[in-house]
Amino acid sequence: MKRQGRHNKDLWAGLMFIATGGAAMVIAREYPFGSALRMGPGFFPSMLGGILAVFGIYVMARGLRRHAAIQGRWSLRAIVMLPLSLVLFGILMERAGFIPALVGLIFGSAAAGREFKLVEVLLLTLLLSGLSVAVFIWGLGLPYPLVKGF
Repeated sequence: MKRQGRHNKDLWAGLMFIATGGAAMVIAREYPFGSALRMGPGFFPSMLGGILAVFGIYVMARGLRRHAAIQGRWSLRAIVMLPLSLVLFGILMERAGFIPALVGLIFGSAAAGREFKLVEVLLLTLLLSGLSVAVFIWGLGLPYPLVKGF
């Protein structure tokens, strides 16, 4: 890679999409694929991984044409808080229920940014939690307890 390629944000974003899509496709090889009419458990991750990889190729090609440089610096807070909020979601999902897990995820993710405003995060938490409950619990019928113990 040329020196300017190392700092090309679209090139790195495209590579990340390709790697994530490729990983999804490799992991999904272990599951039966099925067909478009009778989808198996490997169908969705394989197709989504392929679409993500193709999108990554597009983003990477666009980045090689434009040479958009990476601006700003790494945020140590974001590098630490985002994975921790995902781990917290997993722990709370098992022990406290769907809504507390979402609240922990949203607050943890919002705390990763520099512009944390409590009122905005509370409104975002209410909106996202309500939509998530409507889609995943009521709409799709996933068997997660909203709040354990209630």
